Amino acid sequence: MRIYTRTGDKGKTSIIGGRVDKDDTRVEAYGTVDEVNCFVGQAIQELDQEIFKDVLHDLEKIQHELFDCGGDLANVSEKRVMKLQQESIDYLEQKIDEYIEEAPELERFILPGGTKPSASIHIARTVTRRAERLVVKLMKADPKTPELSLMYLNRLSDYFFALARVINFRLHVGDVEYERSAIVFRDGKRKGDQ
Repeated sequence: MRIYTRTGDKGKTSIIGGRVDKDDTRVEAYGTVDEVNCFVGQAIQELDQEIFKDVLHDLEKIQHELFDCGGDLANVSEKRVMKLQQESIDYLEQKIDEYIEEAPELERFILPGGTKPSASIHIARTVTRRAERLVVKLMKADPKTPELSLMYLNRLSDYFFALARVINFRLHVGDVEYERSAIVFRDGKRKGDQ
């Protein structure tokens, strides 16, 4: 099988239903979603298969959903059918709530890190935030951009934050609070989010 096509040698790429420049916001958005997927794959390789059996199952599920999200963002066809569904967002919210209960209570911002897999998940979190910003930019240019993609990425970054803390907790490594942080969380929620 040959993976190179030479069709992109002039700075254009194919999307579902058309062709665009490789630096198009749409390509930046779904490319960044792909980047998130790679960091999730890295974290999967770093997690202990016994301690994190539940997490590994969820991360693989998320990898499939990230492909769905990227595909939805790359689709400009008139007959497009979106793959990402509300159930994926609902599931992330359920897991976020579970992880907030599992990890120690948090009042202040924390430094990303602790353990290697937690650091990888924090990287996935920040890249997810970048993808989210790019989807917002894309939505301004194309109102037909699926809103569910934005909602999913927003929830996914919160999931990664909660998960990174649970990873450290299960590995008996404490989070390091940002030393100049004010109290920003109450009962596991950010102040002002109630």
